[in-house]
Amino acid sequence: MDRYPFTRDLVLIGGGHSHALVLRKWGMDPLAGVRVSVINPGPTAAYSGMLPGFVAGHYTRDDLDIDLVKLARFAGARFINGAVTGIDRTARTVTVPGRPPIGYDVLAIDVGITSEMPALDGFAAHGIPAKPLGAFAQAWEDYRARATAPQIAVIGGGVAGAELALAMAHALRDRSPKLHLIDRSRALAALGDKARHKMLAALAGYGVDIIENADVTQVLPQGVLLKDGRLIQSDFTTGAAGAKPHDWIAGTGLDLQDGFITVNAQLQTSDPMVFAVGDCAHMAASPRPKAGVYAVRQAPVLFDNLRAVLSGGQMRDYSAQRDYLKLISLGRKSALAEKFGTIWQGPLLWRLKDRIDRKFMMRLDDLPAMPAPVMPKTAALGLREALGDKPMCGGCGAKVGRAALQQVLGDAFGDDAGQVQMGQVITTDHLRALVADPVLMTQIAAIHALGDIWAMGATPQAATAQIILPRMDAALQQRSMAEIMASVTATMSKAGARIVGGHSALGDELTIGFTITGLVDRPITLAGARPGDALILTKPIGSGTIMAADMAGQAHGGDVIACLDLMVQSQAAASAILRQAHAMTDVTGFGLLGHLRGICDASATGAVLDWAQVPLMAGAAALAAKGVRSTLFADNQAGAGMIGGAVPDLAYDPQTAGGLLAAVAAKSADDLLRALTEAGYQAAIIGQITQAPEITLR
Repeated sequence: MDRYPFTRDLVLIGGGHSHALVLRKWGMDPLAGVRVSVINPGPTAAYSGMLPGFVAGHYTRDDLDIDLVKLARFAGARFINGAVTGIDRTARTVTVPGRPPIGYDVLAIDVGITSEMPALDGFAAHGIPAKPLGAFAQAWEDYRARATAPQIAVIGGGVAGAELALAMAHALRDRSPKLHLIDRSRALAALGDKARHKMLAALAGYGVDIIENADVTQVLPQGVLLKDGRLIQSDFTTGAAGAKPHDWIAGTGLDLQDGFITVNAQLQTSDPMVFAVGDCAHMAASPRPKAGVYAVRQAPVLFDNLRAVLSGGQMRDYSAQRDYLKLISLGRKSALAEKFGTIWQGPLLWRLKDRIDRKFMMRLDDLPAMPAPVMPKTAALGLREALGDKPMCGGCGAKVGRAALQQVLGDAFGDDAGQVQMGQVITTDHLRALVADPVLMTQIAAIHALGDIWAMGATPQAATAQIILPRMDAALQQRSMAEIMASVTATMSKAGARIVGGHSALGDELTIGFTITGLVDRPITLAGARPGDALILTKPIGSGTIMAADMAGQAHGGDVIACLDLMVQSQAAASAILRQAHAMTDVTGFGLLGHLRGICDASATGAVLDWAQVPLMAGAAALAAKGVRSTLFADNQAGAGMIGGAVPDLAYDPQTAGGLLAAVAAKSADDLLRALTEAGYQAAIIGQITQAPEITLR
């Protein structure tokens, strides 16, 4: 896709079923010239069809969750981890708190619904809405793990509430749960008599107390207060009553029906550049109830119509089916099916439902592998080896190896930054993009470059920016530069530095770098470590492995987001805490052992590293055990030299915007570690400096 200049921005708000399928189709058949962004509050979206099975204990959280980070990577889209709070249709921008406005040419909305009850006193503080599904799933997982004498109240006696109550009763059946299903009128009124009778029988079989014609007036920490004065004891109160649109939709200026976005047969809203699908949309031409089956079947039409409006083609209509097969879980592995008034029940229907749901999830998880570079028939000797068997990593994974630099630079190779004059240091650094989001990439590159200043115990002073944008038209250049410069200014200002200039250009891919000066009274260098010093590391390692796995579609989205969050963590406070360190560096491209080797070589010492104490990023160890490595791994292994003991692969893993590695007096190590922990760092004492020149792992 990136071979062609970008000329249009497509932004997908929400990770609902339609958008997940659109991302998969986009990865298979992208539209040249379109830059895609997907915005969602969290790396995953829960699949509604499997929620009752998850609640009942038949599925794990991994079974339930759609990995949007993985899908976005497959589609070549930038994933923005945040919650939308508004749309400016005049400026064509989307607002996500904490970042610059996101520009769009075409927009699609698939954010589902919520079952929050803002008008119900106490619900916001003590209740848990059944939708959005992801937050509910996490709350249930936590409750199920700790509940000993469960007391549960489900407000809303429709099919969704009854299905949840059955699932909860089954999951907690060995703990004698007390469950109450509360409805303001008649429970399961939307079902026909036969289906209702069977559902009521299933609820009775699990001992669920059905309270009908009851108005809830208040939700309290200890339960639910009814209008007639009864207090229903509950330590887990959830709301599954009705469907409520997200509040920010009311401010979009789009035509709405009962708060839901009105769409035509082409899934367009009253603004032809804005589409909406799934439960957040109201199909004016053929109104239907809120059900995931419609969102799934809208996906191919949405995909075609987005491509059409972006390329000047013809759109097509979406035709909603009149009825669909409703499969309702009954707690245990049994299900009730209904269509056109005909009812079936039994374990075979559960197996049918399970097969349908797993097939859907498999489509979103089993993504084609990235193709290897195509070799010409005739090529120079060594080309195949130089290409390797996978794409080159971004960030520090794209650096030149330590051994090669040391051989070429000789004595000039060493400290993170250099002294310009007494009291002033300077550094320069740039990164090849490892994520498609220019705002996040700017933050990562800035923190990475600032690390050299912080590693010398200096305070950042001034910075110039060097920015290479992928080829794009003038409008997208302006959008991208506005996002980047807002991010640069915010990050550098927070660090105490000001932007004094820079340079920009267009190229094959996004590359961001900085030259930064800093002020310091006593520069902390690589030299100065003393035998007996304790080694402190201020951030977990593993980013190279995680991002390499992300490129290959092998990493969990949650682990990727957690990794990126660590990358953008400032080391300013850590640098101040470690200001009296004898030697210090930031752990970046050469990996933990490569940078430790730098301290030992400069200080004429050795080190003993206690690998069990080295903090690791979530998911990194499992990926390393599968053989996932950054493309810089072999160079880092060579650059670290001879190491004693069994060396895990992660010890050579290149880090982008990594933590500080400091050699400190042993007597002050515990106090420094305590200060770092209180400042919010996942820091650890990981070894000590030795007299002997070798580095050994134990």
